[in-house]
Amino acid sequence: MSAREAALLTLVAMERQKAWSNGHLKKVIQEQRLDRRDAALATRLCFGVLQNRMLLDHYLQQYSTMKLTKMESKVRNSLRMGLYQMLFLTKIPVNAAVSEAVELTKKHCKNPKAGGMVNGILRNLARHLDELPTLDRGSTAAYLSLLYSHPQWLVEEWGEALGEQELEALLRWDNSEPPVTVQVNTCRFQTPQVRALLQEEGIQVEPHPWLPDCLVLSATGDLTQSRAWEEGMLYAQDPAARLAVLAAGLQPGTKVLDACAAPGGKSFGAAVVMGDRGEIHACDLHAHKKGLIEAGAARLGFHAITAQVVDAKKPRKGWEEAFDTVLADVPCSGLGVIRKKPEIRYKPREELAGLPQVQGEILENVSHYVKPGGVLLYSTCTLRPQENEEVIQAFLSAHREFSLEPFTLPGPAGEVAQGQITLWPQRLETDGFFLAKLRKEEGHG
Repeated sequence: MSAREAALLTLVAMERQKAWSNGHLKKVIQEQRLDRRDAALATRLCFGVLQNRMLLDHYLQQYSTMKLTKMESKVRNSLRMGLYQMLFLTKIPVNAAVSEAVELTKKHCKNPKAGGMVNGILRNLARHLDELPTLDRGSTAAYLSLLYSHPQWLVEEWGEALGEQELEALLRWDNSEPPVTVQVNTCRFQTPQVRALLQEEGIQVEPHPWLPDCLVLSATGDLTQSRAWEEGMLYAQDPAARLAVLAAGLQPGTKVLDACAAPGGKSFGAAVVMGDRGEIHACDLHAHKKGLIEAGAARLGFHAITAQVVDAKKPRKGWEEAFDTVLADVPCSGLGVIRKKPEIRYKPREELAGLPQVQGEILENVSHYVKPGGVLLYSTCTLRPQENEEVIQAFLSAHREFSLEPFTLPGPAGEVAQGQITLWPQRLETDGFFLAKLRKEEGHG
């Protein structure tokens, strides 16, 4: 199977089966044993089409007599991949992009005329690449929405919080290629040792510019096949997620609840900060995710972590005021991690409406597990105030025993005097996150 074929089948599976781009593509790459170069091209094609889908469709529709929505999924995505290569991957000859799209269409589409249609549309576009219609700049939000393929409602929402220049920087960031960032398991290994082994394996390694014991990798291939991974030297995690753990101010020997733990990154980060001393109860609603956490903890050699199947919205007997720290990384819209999961931007807005209620219910429930004097750390990987500041404000209004507490983070974020912060990707070059540190007053039981 070629790189283009792997990308096409992933894009089609996403439309038909609602598959996640990252997980499905990784599975196809492993099953087909694509080499590092083909895996990289398949990833670039798949992500590139998702990142620019609205713009690609805008141009394709102008050169097609048939509506894109009426086309078979494989035809539509062959066209998108072909045009994406023509517009964005300048090292690939235009003729090659067209001919490969046509061959893929002929191979996978039932309609014998589909190949000819793809050929006609893409060749017509190829002749006009230097004179494509300019985008209408009449409305800034509409223009940026189309240029960067983000729904207009989302562009408008972010525009309320950011100036036009920063807004465009955020949209551009979402469409950039993410590196792989890993955290070193400093309980068992030293960062220079891990860096040296990764380099021996042909992986390019740079220290993160401001987060200690964090490495930025490229040319990784399948990282899970590396010796460094297999020996438990590191775990994949964005710096923003690491900051969520650091904000909690964890101490060795304490008792911690990670209420929505899967796939386990924050629990692993907690174990590192605590020197693997104490108790970390890593909980998730789904049984198969419990297995993921256990496998990760075993690979890393952590003994403090106990994985359990627990519904964070339902009271658990015996846990009242039992934990020094509760981490509540609640389910959210995920709009802070669009760069890594580009399809998230296309979620219908109405599907997000019920999230603040779920988040509030989790926060309400797990707050009862915090000891007097303990910490409740709320986090999301979204940038929407409805799921962030507004959830915290509603909770504090109902719980006078909790208050926001200042904390300090490494890097540009620095001192967070208000006790809550939105980590904007275009400012910190991390995923987009929200953190709020709440302290329960002493003597309140």
